[in-house]
Amino acid sequence: MYPCTAVIDIGSNSARLVIYQESSDYGFHLICERKSKVRIGEGAYEADGYLQPVGIHRAYLALKEFIATTQHYPVSKILCVATSALRDAPNGSEFTAWIKQELGLEIEIIDGQKEALFGAIAAQNLLPIQNGITIDIGGGSSDLALIKKSKIVDTYSLDIGTVRLKEIFFDKNKSPQEARDFIQKELKTLPSHFVSKQAIGIGGTARTLSKGIMKVIDYPLENIHAFSYKLEDHQEYFENISEAKPNLLKHLFLPKGRFDTIREGTLIWQEITKHIGSKTAITSGVGVREGVFLHNFLKNDNLQFPEHINPSIQSMLDRFESHHVDTPNRKENCEKLFNLLIPSKKRGKKYLSELLYAIELSPIGYKFNIYQSFQHTFYVTMQEFNYGITHRELLLIAMILRFGGKSLYKKEIYSQYKDLLPKRQMVEILSFIYTIITTLHDQTAIKDFDFKLEGNVLKIIAEGSLYLAEEKLKEIERPNKLELKIIDKQEIPNYNF
Repeated sequence: MYPCTAVIDIGSNSARLVIYQESSDYGFHLICERKSKVRIGEGAYEADGYLQPVGIHRAYLALKEFIATTQHYPVSKILCVATSALRDAPNGSEFTAWIKQELGLEIEIIDGQKEALFGAIAAQNLLPIQNGITIDIGGGSSDLALIKKSKIVDTYSLDIGTVRLKEIFFDKNKSPQEARDFIQKELKTLPSHFVSKQAIGIGGTARTLSKGIMKVIDYPLENIHAFSYKLEDHQEYFENISEAKPNLLKHLFLPKGRFDTIREGTLIWQEITKHIGSKTAITSGVGVREGVFLHNFLKNDNLQFPEHINPSIQSMLDRFESHHVDTPNRKENCEKLFNLLIPSKKRGKKYLSELLYAIELSPIGYKFNIYQSFQHTFYVTMQEFNYGITHRELLLIAMILRFGGKSLYKKEIYSQYKDLLPKRQMVEILSFIYTIITTLHDQTAIKDFDFKLEGNVLKIIAEGSLYLAEEKLKEIERPNKLELKIIDKQEIPNYNF
């Protein structure tokens, strides 16, 4: 069994355990997640920062349970970090020493800069971004990292967090404007080069706001990771949350578990995004925990996946043991056909990259059953292809995989996601290309093909027999009444008997 790494993250509001299983040098997946709202920092801001018995007790019980959980998995190492509540507490080191003595758990108290770095490592590797500022709003601090051209340029930690604002302002019935003034004062310390059109939301506040927006606009996907939106389109929604009375939050598509700190978090989100000049936001389903894991997992790779590696695809192919030995040939032939059938003015590299991703994932469906393999691959892709792509890219890849053979297009499935997809005709052509290539490679031992388009006739040329493939090719639905012609460049030998 492949080794596992457990990561424990102790924040001011929650403590979480995640366990990742490695499947190869660049493949990994989440196999366990636990969360406890320990609120270890409860009461600390009014007690000169000292951790209070109620929070300490909850944290101890949660950590004890987390350690017990790891014993059910082949965990080779436990990485535990603690953030602002412990680093701000004068008795934070006493707490970690006590935990080490009682539970044998080594806790690293990280500063805000390192917390921001871990979040940025996760976003940089697992989101489809090259530029932006990560914003991780925690209970005691908000940690930012500036990313330019896929490189982490700088990090900064602000002393503003949801629990801190709650105890200083909201619990004392002070006005939201007083909290805004407090946030704006702290933001003046942020270096002036922290400016970006794209905000990258990390952590509970960003995810909660995105989930609410998705419900408001009736978004067709549930995936929170890589969900993006224009900030100006939802300022009224943010205002309604930050100004709402607690009993009205349930009407704003917010989960009950977030009622206690979402107003504070929304205020911080509004003020930071406005201050750094962001126009759009993209939501990260990953953060400090993933960053801690990747910091260890990619320590020999400069903390970045190689350019040609997508960790989601690597993980899926590893787990389903579906690596095609001829994938490079499939991709090469796919690109030939793509360039032939899609005019350059309509062509986009994104369509080609999505088509090539589909080619890589094509064998997964057969691991379930040869019948309905298109559907199997579609469902696996929709659930498991999480990293490094936008929602639009994910849906197009999944649709290419779903529509094949006799059904290059199905209205009811397309209609469900049409707002995030190219026009139907483009989906049909991409699906046709995918089906032609997979059929040729699955039905023959030939690795190289040539294609010619003469009028409405697509010629498939090979050095060898396509006899078995030809039968399957005749069954494929064809866009624009395209005709197929098979050309075998080798002659059948004479026989006499």
